[in-house]
Amino acid sequence: MNSRTLIRSSAGRRLLRPVADLIDQRIERRIRAAESRRPPVPDAEVTEKQQLTFELLVGPSGRGISRMVAKGSLERLHREVAALAGDRVAAERNVATAYRLLIALESLGVGRVAGGTMNICGKLASIPLLGPPNDEVLEIGTLYGMFSTGLLRMLERDGRSPALTIVDPFAGVQLQPGTTVRPDPTGTPVDEHAVRTNLALAGPAGAAARIRQGFSEDPDTRAAVSDRSYGVIVVDGDHSAKGVRQDLQWAEEIAAPGAIVVLDDFGDPSWPGIKEALDEHLKDDTRFTYLGKAAHSAFLRAS
Repeated sequence: MNSRTLIRSSAGRRLLRPVADLIDQRIERRIRAAESRRPPVPDAEVTEKQQLTFELLVGPSGRGISRMVAKGSLERLHREVAALAGDRVAAERNVATAYRLLIALESLGVGRVAGGTMNICGKLASIPLLGPPNDEVLEIGTLYGMFSTGLLRMLERDGRSPALTIVDPFAGVQLQPGTTVRPDPTGTPVDEHAVRTNLALAGPAGAAARIRQGFSEDPDTRAAVSDRSYGVIVVDGDHSAKGVRQDLQWAEEIAAPGAIVVLDDFGDPSWPGIKEALDEHLKDDTRFTYLGKAAHSAFLRAS
């Protein structure tokens, strides 16, 4: 038998298989060695078009305020919401849902949601998980109504039928004591029309929302919306210590038993009066129990 016949025979192929396998292994090693000498691929390498697109969706150049998320901040928010709700899985689910909702609302709506990304997502995620005793919601200070729009949607996702009441002066700009009055960076006037436009994104519940123009400390304003007990009260109006104390005192009167009261910007160093007001309020005879915080929002429950 000549060499060509031997190679073609089944016996020959069996004899030569180890040699072929060895050659294949050496080729693979050389390929891997060549690949290891290539310059490292940049972390999360993307094209310029992809970078620009992502920036327009969630970055500051497209929104005026970055909605990008840092791993450490997100993990901390998960722990805080889980501590409030007693359910880590539900906390992570609601935070993710709230983030997607925030991006969608600011993409479709007019104006913006006031505040940092983690603070907004913490409020939206936590309120449904805390089990408000009824579906009546009062927001004191709304800016463009976009947070209320998101809260309606989060409560509806939880199987509820929320009814929203908003109190805001609608002064054309955002008002806060001690700050310079200037047009909103979005360029959209702060008025009831903008709020109605955003509430429409929440469907029937948004369209049915009642809006009272006025300051929350005004007796006529209070009388107009104190016709019911609220299961959720979001305090986000006057950030001075005096203003927050007045809103908390009013909330004592109109909160339903078991109601959730959310105090926005609590612990934010830019607004020291908020923590000061809550600390002082909790020293008094109060219906409220401090449950904890998520980002820069404090959560209370009424007795």
